[in-house]
Amino acid sequence: MKMNRLFFLLSVTYGFSLLNLSAADPNPLTPKKPVSDEYQGVKVQDDYQWLEKDDDPEVKAWSDAQNQRTRAYIDKLPDREKIARQLTEWYAKTSPSYSELVSRPGILFALKFQPPKQQQMLVTLLSPDNLKSEKMVLDPNVLDAKGTTAIDWFVPSRDGKYVAISISQGGSEDGTLHIYKTATGKAQTDSIAHVQYPTAGGSAAWNAEGTGIYYTRFPRKGEKPDADLNFYQQVYFHKLGATDTEDAYSIGKEFPRIAEVALESSRDGKYILATVANGDGGDFAHYLLGPDGNWKQLTQFSDQVKSARLGRDNALYLLSRADAPRGKVLRLPLETPELATAAMIVPPGDAVIQHLEPTADALYVSDLLGGPSQIRRFGLDGKGETIVPIPKISAVSEMLAMDDNSLLFRDVSYTEPAAWFHCVAGKAAPVKTALVNTSPVSFADIEVTREFASSKDGTKIPLNIVCKKGTKRDGNNPTLLYGYGGYSISVSPSFDFTRRLWFDRGGVFVVANIRGGGEFGEEWHRAGNLTKKQNVFDDFAASGEYLIKQKYTRPEKLAILGGSNGGLLMGVLITQHPDLMHAVVSFVGIYDMLRVELAPNGAFNVTEFGTVKDPEQFKALYAYSPYHHVVDGTKYPSILMMTGANDGRVAPYHSRKMVARLDEANKSGNPILLRTSSSAGHGIGTALSERIKQFADEYSFLFAQLDMRAKK
Repeated sequence: MKMNRLFFLLSVTYGFSLLNLSAADPNPLTPKKPVSDEYQGVKVQDDYQWLEKDDDPEVKAWSDAQNQRTRAYIDKLPDREKIARQLTEWYAKTSPSYSELVSRPGILFALKFQPPKQQQMLVTLLSPDNLKSEKMVLDPNVLDAKGTTAIDWFVPSRDGKYVAISISQGGSEDGTLHIYKTATGKAQTDSIAHVQYPTAGGSAAWNAEGTGIYYTRFPRKGEKPDADLNFYQQVYFHKLGATDTEDAYSIGKEFPRIAEVALESSRDGKYILATVANGDGGDFAHYLLGPDGNWKQLTQFSDQVKSARLGRDNALYLLSRADAPRGKVLRLPLETPELATAAMIVPPGDAVIQHLEPTADALYVSDLLGGPSQIRRFGLDGKGETIVPIPKISAVSEMLAMDDNSLLFRDVSYTEPAAWFHCVAGKAAPVKTALVNTSPVSFADIEVTREFASSKDGTKIPLNIVCKKGTKRDGNNPTLLYGYGGYSISVSPSFDFTRRLWFDRGGVFVVANIRGGGEFGEEWHRAGNLTKKQNVFDDFAASGEYLIKQKYTRPEKLAILGGSNGGLLMGVLITQHPDLMHAVVSFVGIYDMLRVELAPNGAFNVTEFGTVKDPEQFKALYAYSPYHHVVDGTKYPSILMMTGANDGRVAPYHSRKMVARLDEANKSGNPILLRTSSSAGHGIGTALSERIKQFADEYSFLFAQLDMRAKK
C-alpha cells in the first residue's frame, strides 16, 4: 500500500519521532486506599481495591481522566486518523460474510455481516449457491440506529416457519428471547428476558410440532439472592403465544451454580439434548429428554465426554477423551442410552478430534493437527475412513449436514478469507459455494511458515509465522506475537485483512500455539490450567525468545498482543519478562487473580484457574497474579490496555487496577494507557464503528512504538 506523499513527509519529519521526545501526559493522580485481605493465612494489601466500584463517582471520574489521557496521546499520532479512514474504506469494500449456518427443509438460515452496517443480520437462502434468493428475517441495524443492538444467537423451528432470536444491547450479552415469523420477519408477542448472559451464555431448542421451545433461563429477582441472579442456569419450556410467567420448569435444579447449558433438538424433534458445562474448565455432563417426556442423565463430568451430537439414525455420537486425550468417537443408540453400552467407532489417534457432524449415512469429523485442521469422513459404523481435501494450513470453523447428506464447511487460512465449501461423498474434492468472503486487499505476497520454539521444560511450541515473502532475518523486523493459552481453546488459522497494515510496514505476525489450549488434546490443556498455569507463560516467553534468537526481531522491535485469558498472559509477561518486548496491547484482560472469582462471572473461571479457597491453587494463583507482581522502580514496556464498560465476562476493574499499579511503579518513561469503551463489553456484539476505532488505536499505538513506517 502506497502512502500519500505529503503524509509520508510529515511522518518522517516529526510524526514518528514524537513519542521518542515525550511520554504521555502525566497520569491522573490515583489515590491509595489500602485494604488488607487474608488468603490461606497470607495477608495481602490492595491499594486500589476502591477502583472495583463501577458506579462510584470517583471511579468514573478516574476512568474518564484515563480515557482523556489516552485520547490526548493516541490522537496526536499522525497515523491514527489515516488508519481509521483506511480501515473504513476497506470494510466498505468487503463482501458480505455468512456464518453460523443452520439447515432446515428447503431453506438455510445464516448470520450475514455486510459493512458498513454495524451488526450482523439474520437472513435465509434457498441454497448456498443462490444469493438472489436471500431474504431478510431480522436486521438489528434497523432496530437500533446506533448499532449497539446485536443478535446473540438464533434457533429456527424444525419446519423453519419460526425462529427464536436472543437479542442484547451495548455488548452486554444480556439477551432477551424473541420469536419471529421467518417468511415475514414479523415479531410475535413472545418475549423472555435474561435467557443469555456471559459467561454461561444461553441456548434454545424447539419441540417437534413447532408449538413451543425449550430455553435456558437465569433466576428472576426474588428467586435467588441478588448475587446469584447470573448463575443457576436452568431449562424452561415456553408455549408459543404464552407469557413467560406461564412457562414450565423442565430441568436444571440439580445443575451446579456455574452451569453453562447448550440445547439441541434431534432432526425429527423427538429428542432434546442438554450439554451442561461445569463452568469453564472443560468438563461436561449430558442429559436427554425423550418421547416419554422424561429427562435422563447420560454422562457425568467425570466421564470425560466433551461433546455430543444427535444423529439422524436414532443414535447419539459422543466425543470422549476418557483414556484418549486426543479424542475418540462413541456411538450410543437412543433406545438404550446407557454410556456403558456405547460402541467406539473412531479410535484415538495422532489427530485431535474437535467436532462431529453426522448425516443420515456418514459421520464427518473435524480434527486439529496442532492448530490447522483436517476433515475425515466415516460410515456411521466408523468404517471406510477417507480424508476430505481442504486448503493447507487452514482451519475448519463450521460444519453443517444438509438434507441430501452432503456437507457444508467453512474454511479459512492466514492468507485466504473464509469460504463455504460443498462436499459430496464420492466426488474428488469439495467445491467453493457462492458464500465466499473477499478481501479488499491482496495477500498474494504473504507466506506462512510453521516453526517450533522450546519452552522452559523442553516442550516444543508451534509458531505460525506470517510475513512477506523474502523477509530477511536480520533482527530488524517489527514483530507482533499473539497468544491465548486457556480453556482448551485452540488458536487456529484465521484471516484478518487489517493485518495488511502491519505487513505494509514490514511487520511479522506470529501466532503461538501454547499450552492451555486444545491444539494437542486434553493433555495440552491440562498442562496449562489450574496449578500448571505457569507453563502457559513460559511457553509464550520462549516463543518471543525464539523469534529474537532466530533474528526475526529483537526486543526493541517486538510487541505482544492478547485478550481476555490472553490479557492475563499479557499481564504476566509484563511482570515476569518486562525486558522481552517493547510494546504490549492487552484487551479485556484478567490481572487480579486473587479476586477474579468474586466478580459477576469470575466464578465460572474457577474450574480453569482454581480458587483462593484451595491452599495449593491459591499458592499458584498468587505466584503469577500480574497485579500482585508489579515491582516499584521497574522499567516497563509501552502498554495499551483496552476494556469495555459493559463487559460481563471480565470485570473492567481488572484493567483499572492494573494500570493504576503500573503507573505508580513504572520508571521507563514509556506510556501506560487505559482505553475504556462505554458502548462495548467483552467484544461480542461490538458495533463496527467502535471496532474500527479500536483497531485504529491499536495499530497507531504499535506503529509509533516500534517506529513502523509504510513502505513507498
